[in-house]
Amino acid sequence: MGNATIRITRDELGAVEVDGSYDAFAASILARAGFETFPTLRGVWVRLPFDLGRAWENEHASWAADMLTAARYRVDLDPDLRPGPPDGSAPPTTRRTKAAMTAQPAPPGSARRPHR
Repeated sequence: MGNATIRITRDELGAVEVDGSYDAFAASILARAGFETFPTLRGVWVRLPFDLGRAWENEHASWAADMLTAARYRVDLDPDLRPGPPDGSAPPTTRRTKAAMTAQPAPPGSARRPHR
């Protein structure tokens, strides 16, 4: 965990890549978030798998950035990789009534008998 910044970006071809200096612990966090590591002539290439959709890539890139930040790494996440607002397809949350939020005493005679 030096002063180097780990950059997570989307390149011009659409691949989500990691650039910068990081240690083995940061590499394990990236792997946990779904990033793959490939050896190259200049070191390693760390990226998310291709063709899983922008929403999936954005979710996993943001997740990796959040985990790295929680582990006190300096992270620069491309703004294009932030997840968008929910699409509204989720059901609305239901509001609990006041009666449901208030503890009600059990009716008499409904106490459990001790197990023998």
